[in-house]
Amino acid sequence: MPNKLHSETSPYLRQHQFNPVEWYPWGDEALHKAKAENKLLIVSIGYSACHWCHVMERESFEDEEIAAVMNAHFVSVKVDREERPDIDQIYMIAAQLMTGQGGWPLNCICLPDGRPIYGGTYFRPADWQNVLLQLANMWRDKPEVALDYADRLTSGIRKSEQLPINRIPETYTAQDLAAVVTPWKSLFDAKDGGHTRVPKFPLPNNWLFLLRYGVLVDDREVLEHVHFTLGKVASGGIYDHVGGGFARYSVDGRWHIPHFEKMLYDNAQLVSLYAEAWQQRPTDQYKRVVVETLAWIQREMTSPDGGFYCALDADSEGVEGKFYTFQLAEIETILGEDAELFTRYFGATDEGNWEEEQTNVLKIDAEADKMAQEAGFSAEEWEAYLAEGKRKLLDYRNKRVHPGLDDKLLTSWNALMLKGFVDAYRVFDVPEYLNVALENAGFIRQKLYAEDGGLLHQPEANGKAIAGFLDDYAFSIEAYIALYEATFDELWLHEAKRLMEYVLSYFYEREASAFYYTSTHAEQLIARKQEIMDNVIPSSTSTIVRQLYRLGLIFDERRYLEIARQLLANVVPHISSYGSAYSNWAIQLLEEVYGSFEIMLTGPGWQAMRKELDIHYLPNKMILGGTKGSLPLLAGRIGNATRAYVCRNKTCSLPVEHTDELLQLITK
Repeated sequence: MPNKLHSETSPYLRQHQFNPVEWYPWGDEALHKAKAENKLLIVSIGYSACHWCHVMERESFEDEEIAAVMNAHFVSVKVDREERPDIDQIYMIAAQLMTGQGGWPLNCICLPDGRPIYGGTYFRPADWQNVLLQLANMWRDKPEVALDYADRLTSGIRKSEQLPINRIPETYTAQDLAAVVTPWKSLFDAKDGGHTRVPKFPLPNNWLFLLRYGVLVDDREVLEHVHFTLGKVASGGIYDHVGGGFARYSVDGRWHIPHFEKMLYDNAQLVSLYAEAWQQRPTDQYKRVVVETLAWIQREMTSPDGGFYCALDADSEGVEGKFYTFQLAEIETILGEDAELFTRYFGATDEGNWEEEQTNVLKIDAEADKMAQEAGFSAEEWEAYLAEGKRKLLDYRNKRVHPGLDDKLLTSWNALMLKGFVDAYRVFDVPEYLNVALENAGFIRQKLYAEDGGLLHQPEANGKAIAGFLDDYAFSIEAYIALYEATFDELWLHEAKRLMEYVLSYFYEREASAFYYTSTHAEQLIARKQEIMDNVIPSSTSTIVRQLYRLGLIFDERRYLEIARQLLANVVPHISSYGSAYSNWAIQLLEEVYGSFEIMLTGPGWQAMRKELDIHYLPNKMILGGTKGSLPLLAGRIGNATRAYVCRNKTCSLPVEHTDELLQLITK
């Protein structure tokens, strides 16, 4: 018989419905049961694509003896971290405070009221059973010890990431930026790219900041390391050279052997990053990974109504990476006479370049495309040759058992991917990408809006609605602003502003100068948290602050700018201590120091002029215009002739008619 997870919509929760553990979903039923029976809670958190979550399930949660201990002494609750990031956030902080580290699976033992007393990540079966028995005995014999520790730990959770309110400085300087980047440079891996740490995560927002910094500050060392890193990441096995898309991270220091799960949020940000990097330095490889990754998103990760799915599992047939790897003999059979060049290009060997599993994870050397010249191919012929070989390998691979698909449709991740399509459209001028973005925006507005005008976190299902979190709003607002800059349809700006007003009403606390991750309407947990530090995804607070700046300039909303400036002032003293964890804040600091251009393109030729402008790399700009408009910056500037204006620091240029004149205004 299935347990209480059988009616859930989350694929991760449904994976556990036939465990002998009597799992409950998070909710009143489990919490009331724990209190009524005076049992400790087990809060076990993971996600469907998580390899070690599957391992712990096989080893512990499917074990009858361990399940009997859990059922006898605890009320066990399963949480999908992607469905309930607010719960995950609290217990992740608890685990970090207790052990100094976090990750998934995340397992916390809590009092019946939800306050944690013990936590960790993956446990071996014997260790897990031993921990549970010790905690059950302590709760029976010395409950006062648990109660005292829970008080102190919960206090620490509530205080984490709370910042004092600082004075807003008159100006920020290049020295403020240097204080961030100088210690950061010591972490650069000069041999393999990225940072000197293992495992290696792509961290797209880190390299986006450093790309813009390198250009605006003219720091060649930083700029070259960014491009060196992007080449290494795109060449390694962390990138799926056959089907497109990036895995979440590599387990080695060379970007070769990935942890094979593919997450929507990584790929959305990496599409935007590689598109922008191509704009700064046109590189065939950058365009290739954008085109192939977006093709994968359209082919495998898009729902019939235009939403984007969450993730693909790391495992298939119970083996990590089995779907993605090849034996040399397979490639030779598939490609025939073309196999010799392909296997050299992708580094495949008879014994396998993944020695541990004796198979091949396809990768290329950073200079591998020079093989085209050696083999007598033109650039166009080489791209066609690679594409055809990859197509054959993909057709063969698609006959295998596919990794599991997590078909959740999360608002925040959809918005990130929407922006990825818009960014690729702007850089590569592929109209199809804009069409996909507009269809996804329609999906968000149709399926992800709540009755009160706010956002849902995912579509309502089985009568269950999860209210949107701050990142759902922040990334949706960002995506809508990007759509406006691509179309000059003011609908998207007004919708962004409406959502921002909702955020200020229900997520912002003026006295604390703080945005909370949950709204005032949300379920009350043991703590109401802020999310300040950037991670693999920029934090919800840094993102909402950046959108406040943009909307403040667009609509001449002084209140937005005042709130944003105060939040930035609160964070700036912390950025230099750990730049990698504040990279989105650092992008805003960069714009504060070097300014931002508001560029107006008006009249019937605006689109042609914008396409010409987008050929050039201008990271600190915002574009407005069209043939009609009600925005303050457009007042008196729209007519029958095509004109361009540049404003900066509340000072605007005289109109010009040609792109070269416009660029002179920006670069002088």
